[in-house]
Amino acid sequence: GLVAAFIFAVQMLNFPVAAGTSGHLLGGALAAILVGPYTGVLCISVVLLMQGILFADGGLTALGVNVLDMGITTTVVAYALFRGLVGVLPRTRRSMTVASFVAALVSVPAAAVVFTLIYWIGGTTDIAIGKVFTAMVGVHVLIGIGEALITALTVGAVIAVRPDLVHGARGLTAPLKLRVGGELVDAPARETAPVAGRSTRKVWATGLVTALVLAGFVSFYASASPDGLEKVAADQGIDEKTEPHASKDSPLADYGVRDISDARISGGLAGVIGVGATVVAGSGVFWAVRRRRTQDALDARTRETV
Repeated sequence: GLVAAFIFAVQMLNFPVAAGTSGHLLGGALAAILVGPYTGVLCISVVLLMQGILFADGGLTALGVNVLDMGITTTVVAYALFRGLVGVLPRTRRSMTVASFVAALVSVPAAAVVFTLIYWIGGTTDIAIGKVFTAMVGVHVLIGIGEALITALTVGAVIAVRPDLVHGARGLTAPLKLRVGGELVDAPARETAPVAGRSTRKVWATGLVTALVLAGFVSFYASASPDGLEKVAADQGIDEKTEPHASKDSPLADYGVRDISDARISGGLAGVIGVGATVVAGSGVFWAVRRRRTQDALDARTRETV
């Protein structure tokens, strides 16, 4: 739930990538490395669901396409590349940070390629697919650099404090060597229970406060330029048949609280509400999934016993 909320907050921070164009974190690589590819897809799905329901950003009818493109594509590509790189690089924190940088960098243009394929299959305007491909991949390579920096800094920071909480770092620690009779031998494997039992309260509180500050305060200074997809859609004429969002008049549409005239307060409050809602929704989803898996495991043990 915390990872989903953090990604929601950082997605509000559009950064400039070219003249009149901005980008924002997709988050698939970050989620996959921190909590694994399967849970990572759930994280991104929760974020997209909250954005569509509360903020008129995306929507339920577009949820499948958004999850496929921003969730599944980015997590699968990033995690596969990350695991491949850490398998050949030295087992160090720096190597994992570098691997997360490269994985995130590649995942963004990969999502642009998938979008181009989706547009080729179901696009409603007569625009040459080659032009769409060139424009989408070109701008999203630049956005990928920002994605890579955010992902690498976050992964590196968590590994430095609590490497046991980084899914992508599991099993990557070199075995401890002991000198016995003049020879180096592998030390007995350490019990993982004490590490697993360490409190995550401090990390959770730090992450939540960071997300609230980013969404509630820093987001006010985000770039107001259209993001990569919006820019390409406008330049190439893809948006000729777009229609207003069905929830455009909702209280939190466009990441602002209706009836609050001060833009800073309106946007900040909307960001804080979004972070809170994402934490609650995400934690609820993951609690339900975990409970179901636990129950399935108990049922399986019962059948074996019988």
